[in-house]
Parts: sequence; C-alpha cells; structure tokens
Amino acid sequence: MPDRGGGPTGPRIRVGRPSRRARTLLMTLGVLVVLAMAFVMFAGFWTDWLWYRSVAYSSVFTTTLWTKIGLFLVFGLLMALAVGVNIWLAHRLRPPLSAMSLEQQSLDRYRMSVAPYKKWVLLAITALVGLIAGASASGQWRTWLMYVNGVPFGQKDPQFKLDVSFYAFDLPFYRFLLGFGFAAAVLSLIAAALTHYLYGGLRVTSPGARATGAATGHLSVLLGVFVSLKAVAYWLDRYGLAVKSSDFKATDNWTGLRYVDANAYLPAKTILFCIAAICAVLFFATLWRRTWQLPVIGFGLMVLSAILIGGLYPAIVQKFQVQPNEQAKEAPFIQKNIDATRDAYDIDDAQVDDYAGTSTTDDGNKLRASADSAASYRVMDPNVVSPAFQQLQQKRNYYQFPKTLDVDRYKGPDGKEQDTVIGLRELNIQGLPKRNWINDHFTYTHGYGVIAARGTTTGTNPTGSPDFTESGLPTTGDLGEYEQRIYYGEKTEQYSIVGGPQKELDYEEDGEKTTSYKGDSGVSLSNAFNRAAYAVSFSEPQILYSGAIGDGSRILYNRTPKERVEAVAPWLTIDGDAYPAVVDGRIQWIVDAYTTTNGYPYASRTTLGDTTADSLTTNQRAVVAQQNQVNYIRNSVKATVDAYDGKVKLYEWDTEDPVLKTWRKAFPGTVEPRSEISQELMDHLRYPQDLFKVQRELLTRYHVVNPAQFYSGSDAWQVPDDPTNKEPGSVPPYYLSMKMPGQDTQKFSLTTTFTPKGRPNLGAFMAVDADAASKDYGTIRLLRVTSTVKGPGQVQSELNGNDDVAEFVRNLKGTDSDIEYGNLLTVPLDGGFLYIEPVYTRGGTQNYPLLRKVAASYGSKIVFENNLGDALNAVFGVEGSDTTTPPTEPDQPPGDTTKPPATGDAALKKAIADAQKAYTDGETALKEQDWKAYGEAQAALEQALQRAAAAQPKASGSGGAADSSSDASDGADKPDKPEKGKPDKADESDKPDPVDQAGGQTD
Repeated sequence: MPDRGGGPTGPRIRVGRPSRRARTLLMTLGVLVVLAMAFVMFAGFWTDWLWYRSVAYSSVFTTTLWTKIGLFLVFGLLMALAVGVNIWLAHRLRPPLSAMSLEQQSLDRYRMSVAPYKKWVLLAITALVGLIAGASASGQWRTWLMYVNGVPFGQKDPQFKLDVSFYAFDLPFYRFLLGFGFAAAVLSLIAAALTHYLYGGLRVTSPGARATGAATGHLSVLLGVFVSLKAVAYWLDRYGLAVKSSDFKATDNWTGLRYVDANAYLPAKTILFCIAAICAVLFFATLWRRTWQLPVIGFGLMVLSAILIGGLYPAIVQKFQVQPNEQAKEAPFIQKNIDATRDAYDIDDAQVDDYAGTSTTDDGNKLRASADSAASYRVMDPNVVSPAFQQLQQKRNYYQFPKTLDVDRYKGPDGKEQDTVIGLRELNIQGLPKRNWINDHFTYTHGYGVIAARGTTTGTNPTGSPDFTESGLPTTGDLGEYEQRIYYGEKTEQYSIVGGPQKELDYEEDGEKTTSYKGDSGVSLSNAFNRAAYAVSFSEPQILYSGAIGDGSRILYNRTPKERVEAVAPWLTIDGDAYPAVVDGRIQWIVDAYTTTNGYPYASRTTLGDTTADSLTTNQRAVVAQQNQVNYIRNSVKATVDAYDGKVKLYEWDTEDPVLKTWRKAFPGTVEPRSEISQELMDHLRYPQDLFKVQRELLTRYHVVNPAQFYSGSDAWQVPDDPTNKEPGSVPPYYLSMKMPGQDTQKFSLTTTFTPKGRPNLGAFMAVDADAASKDYGTIRLLRVTSTVKGPGQVQSELNGNDDVAEFVRNLKGTDSDIEYGNLLTVPLDGGFLYIEPVYTRGGTQNYPLLRKVAASYGSKIVFENNLGDALNAVFGVEGSDTTTPPTEPDQPPGDTTKPPATGDAALKKAIADAQKAYTDGETALKEQDWKAYGEAQAALEQALQRAAAAQPKASGSGGAADSSSDASDGADKPDKPEKGKPDKADESDKPDPVDQAGGQTD
C-alpha cells in the first residue's frame, strides 16, 4: 500500500489495543446480546410451560418434550457417529504415498488446506448431519409413542394373519427406522468416498488401480449395508401391500391387496428379498476377494429382477389374467375391503331396510295425526336465524353471535325436552366504541350470557322472530341461575389481562358495572420475569412496564375451545364444531374428539378435510388429522371447556378403542374414565356431525355388501348438493327429534338424504340416534327407497316454481325484502317422505330473517302456507285446528282469540290510526337503534293491521278478510284469513303503507 502519511517526515499514526475500559464495555455488551438472544429463545419455551401448568396438563408438555429430546439425541448421535466414523476410517485407510499425477498434485493443495483443521472439519460435518437427523427424528414423537405403547386390536388382517396393531403402530416405526438407515448409509457412503478420493484411495485419472484394497473393502461394506436395507425394505413391502392405496374403478382410494398384489407382487417381493440378501453377501465378500466383479454382477441382477419380476410380471398378470374376468378375480378382495372399511369406520352395524317411499294410505286425517307425532319440526333454522339473534339480543355492538347457531335439548316449564336453538353472546373486539390497548385487553374481556330459543315455534315480538326461552342482559329465562360470563369462546381469539388493578366492564340487573376476574385460570403476571417472557412472546413491550398490571394480574390466552383441547391432547383430531351447554350452573363448551390412523389393513382411506365439508362449512372449520388421509376413526373422547375459567376435561367415550388405550398409556392421567361424566352433562352430549359426515360419505358405496354389486356400482349413492343454499356444497346433516319406522317415540337424531349417483330423485334416508343418554346411541339406520320419489333438489325446484311462492316473492319486491329458505327437513311418514321447509323474509327496515311461511311436500303435493299447522293441514287435505305448536300467524294477533273482533267504521279508523302511530314509533326506534322499542312497535303495528282487517265489512271485497266466494274451501272455517298469496289492502288508501314501509307481513 502507498504511504499515506506524507513520507518519512510525515506524522505517524499509532494503532494500539483498545483501552481496558473499552474492552470491558465491549465484552459486557457482547454478553448482554448473547443473554438477550438466549432469553428470546427461552421465552417461548417458558410461556408454554407456564400455560400447560395453568391448565393442569403439565405432564403432556413434559412427556412430549422429553420424547422429542430423546429422539433428537439418539438419532442425531447415531447419524453423527455413522458419518463421523466412516470419515475417520476412510482417513485411517488412506495410502501412505499418493501417485505422482496431475490429479493428485491438484488434490495436494486441498489436503494441505484441510490438514491443520481436520478435527474441526470432522466435528463440523458430524454436528451438521447430527442436528439435521435429530431434528427430523424428533418430529416422529407420535410414531415412537404409538410403537412403545401400542395395544392389540384383537383383530387380524385376512392376508398375513397379523394383528391390526402391527400395521397401525409397528409398521410406521419400522419404516421410519428403515428410512433413517438408508439416509445414514447413503451419507456415510458419500462422505467415505469423498475422503478416499481426497487422500488418494480412489483415483479417477491417475495411472494404475482406480481404488486401493482398503478403499474397495470399506466402500463395499457400505454398499452391502445399503443393499441389506433394500432387502429389508422388500420384506416390509410385503406387509405394506395390506395398507397400500391404489387406483381401482370399484371405488376411490382403494386400500389393500387385489388379485395382482396377492398373486404377482407378493411373490415378486419375496423373490427380490432373496436376491437382495444374496447381493449383500457378495458385497461383504469383497473384504476377502478384493474385487468388484461378483458384487457388480449381483447388483445388476437385482436391478434387472426388480424390473422384470417387480414390474413386468405383475403387468402381464393384470393384462391377461385379471382384465378378461376382473369381477370374478377381484370378488374375494373386494369382500375383504368391504368388511374392513365398514369395521374401520364403525358402519358395519348400519341397519339397511327397504322403504317404499310412497304412502300406504289415502286417509288424510290419519296422515295428519301421524305427522304430529312423527317429528318435532324445527322451523327455526340455526343456519339462518343468527342475524335475528344479533339484532334482537346483541344489546351492545361489542357482542356477537356465531354465524351458525347450535341445536341442543333443554326441558321447558312443562318438564318436557324440546329442541332448542342456542348461541352465546361472545365478545366482538372489532365493535368496541374506542380501540386501544387498555380497552382491547383489560376493559372488554368477556362475553355475557346464553341466548336460547325454541326450535319449533316463533315469537310475537316481532312476529316470526325466534321464540326466546333465555334472553336479556343479564339473561333470564328457563335456564335458571348460572355463571354468565364468557371468558373462553369460539370468537375469543385475543389475549386478555384480568384480575389486576384495571377493572373490567360487566353487567348486573340494573345496568353496567365493573368487575375483576375471580377465576384461577390463566398465568400470573405478578413477577417481572413472567411479564418479560410474555412481552417477548407476544411482541408487546407494554406488558413489561404497564401500570395496569399488578398483583393478581393474570393473562388469558389460547381461549378458543378447539385450541385448548388440541393443546392438551395433541394426539386427537378435533371436530369442527364445538357447542355450548349449561351444565351444573356453568357454561361448558362440548368438543368431540377423534382418534384416527391410516394403517388399518384393507380399509379405504378418506381425507377428513374434504369429507366433512358442506355448504355451511368454512376453511376455519375444516377437520384435519395428523395424517393427510385416514382409514380408521372413532369418537373416542368427549371434551369440555369451561367458558368462565377455561378448565379442560377429557372424558373417555369409546371404551373399546385400542388407539385411545394406546394414547392413554402414553399420557397417563390425562383422560378421565367415562364413569366421571355427570348425568346433566350426558343429557347434552350428542353424536358429532363430522363423524356422521365421514360415515355417510363411506355409506354412499359401502352400504352394498355384495362384491359383484359393489364392483358394478349399480346401487351407488351420492350426498346431494344443498338446494337451499346458493353456494355450492353438500347438504349439511340436520339434528331433529323424530321417529324412524318401527320406533315408538321420537329420538334426537342426526339425519341426511342420499340420491342415486348421477340422478336427482331420492335414493335413501339416513338417521343416527344422536342422544348420548339413549341405549341406542350411535345406531345407524338407512332406508333404501325402492320407488321413484322426489329428491331434495326436485322438491326445492317445484317450490320455486309454485304459483303461491311466485306471488309471495313478487309482493316482497315492493317491500325491498328478500326470501330466504331454511333447512329442508325430510321425515319418513307412513311409507312416504314428508318435506318441511321454513321460509324467511329479510330486508327493508328489518334487516334480519323473520319466519313468514312454511312449505310442505308429501307425495306429489306441495303447499306454501302461513305456518306449520296450516302447511300440514293443506298437504294432507284436511281442515280444522292443528295439534302442533305452530308459529304465531301474521294475521292472528297474540293474546286472547276467543273474544270476537271489533267491527265498524270507528274501529277501522282507530286501527288505522294506531297502525300509523306504531309505524312512526318504529321508524324513530330504528333511527336510534333501540331494538327493544322497535320490536314493540312492530308488534303493535301487526296487531293494529289485523284489527283493521277484522273491522272491515265482510262483503266489502277489499281483501281485508277472506271472501268466501273467492275460496270456498277455506272461507267457511277461516273467515279472517287473507286470500292466500294476496297482500292485505285494508289500509290501501292510507299512504304511505306502514306495512310496506316497515318490511312487515303483507299477506
């Protein structure tokens, strides 16, 4: 470098060591940086430990952690030793002198560069491969735990006569060991070959022998190990045929052996095993013979055999033996697949009965009486009425209800169980009046109360709204006293800090108040170390220094029921729909959980995420197992999560499931015995929807048990698309209290329909007893329809084209409202099928659905009436009052209906004036968003209009009452009912029309 100091006479800059103070400062900063980085890495681990300890499942955390650490250390060390020993051995076996050639001279530079750092290079290489192998092995902790804790199934596969546990628990671990062995052998071979080449044991261009005797022996042994592992792989592949998936036109996702597997692939794998074993011996023999001739010949023979015996021969058997008579050849294997699949998915006991699908009687009165007891027809669709819950019971903008509500059973005042639509008023953080860190995480911390409505009736405030049995803020009603605060829920995804100096918003009977959390849930933030750990984990520094946190402060997180159950039982697959129930004075989230495996021999596989999707599910609700596909599933665990303190309890449900027994051995004490389930909790347990969806999908093919019929696919079904939903997707299953043919009483059931594959008519009806307290719980009943019956899509199409529906829709356009179809319920009745569908209107000033009509179809007849009772009367062609509990009719005011209505001009004017006042009151309440006042105004408006209709002269022809001349059949019995499908014109001259402006009932 040139002298930049001005020559010899220029000033000289002296560069010395930093002062002691500077060195001390730099060392201190370095130590602090290292400690900070270590704390950041440690914070996640520490907060996880604190969380598991807070929910009393620390054993799950420790068992999983130590298993991962053990696998990491064992397999990481084995891989490091395998590679390191072979590098060291190759170095020890290097020739003392290298040949004088250009190749070796160029390698000398590398040898000299590596020489001073040989130990460090060796340590670095072995550490790297060890870390990678250990990290990969630690991800197999489930495989290891299932292997060491496996419990026998008590069933043997039909081909090899081995217990199913071998395929479910043992074979996956053997395959992991085999894969690890291949990786170790290949890496060792590569590392040894490179080392031999670097030190002259292997030569590419040098004169003389291409390899020294020592290198030849070393590499031959490694190749012998590789070929030995290949022999083991061929042997295990024999058993793998029992769980192998393949394409077969008889069914999708075929699993198990077929004719070509049993008669070509199986003997081929045995022959290849023998050839590979001989080839391995030849490689090992080079330690004495020092020649590659025989091993190379053996290896070539093995490759050729794999092509001819393992590929060509099975193709010949398939082409010339199987295809000419495939049905007969495959029949025994199809039967094995049918039996295994039905057993693996617990559908082997499904009762399949032929069902005519057409009524055995023409007696309308008899059918009408039978319809009353056939089912509790749910006219409140939980998939539709959530906006009505939101508008009428939200009370504050920072509360919300789920988009899809749940159906449960509760006892009414008369002590009888009734189907109930239920939802929790959960916190909606997006609706806060002012968003900031304190409001988001300290002040608004919980939801409040259960809102419930009868499933079979509607309310009168306004007419067509849900008939609430539990409502208000705080709630009151049929549920009695219970803890109403909801700190854990499906929509509660943010963390909250409670119990400290900062108070929370709460409610009591006389309005808002403040409270402080009294539960023992969450993790304490009283000490600075925990606060620092959470500040790092949540990337929220305010947790560390905020004055809103102090003595008693606890942080609540992982607050959705699914998150909590998945965390404490990572070996379970969780149902997509947790549902709430009031049990022993507490709100409990009930979560169904499944044990699964993809190693059940001969059972066809299914992808849970696809099978459980329907027209109402979302990506967030998808069910995903640990494996991409499964071929065995059981609802083995019922879990509960307390909505107040987040306590998680796992209860054994399937006491015979070997997979659950295996996991209980691995995690002792985490699952409580079934006997610990209280009777009150048992009353709310039900058959899970997602398991039902999986079973119904399998039953589209596997209801057939005859191999020839199964092969032809002549009786295959499909799950129809949902005809009531604009979005594509399968029809969802429906919970409904109903009677199947041969049953004496209604059972709480989960139901679905099937159509023949490729056709729209009804093919079958399926129901499962969903009441966990019933002795028939889980019994699947299938009705195979033997005649041509309209399917759900055809019924919906007929309804859409019905004249009454068309006129109803035209009348709605004047009120700026839309029609919404509810669940299309299907009920077997006297040899035929009764379809019931509630119809809602939504729009105008009433931006939530109200039940306005009920459609019914039986046989070839379809009707569209004001309520369920009228619909049943009309579809069976009978007159008179119904014995069901119908929704309140829009043209029949609530209250005492025995007193004759007032008539005359004075009464008419008074009614119109009251209607106009009620309309004005409703508009005012709407602007102020006072939903209680709005509902009262709507009810008053409805009553006033009905009084106006009743006050008109019978012969006026105004349409206010039914004209007997216009409908002779209905006029005699129902003189006050408007003409079907026509708008009420009683106050036509009074503009604007309060009904049309308010979006109310027009017929």
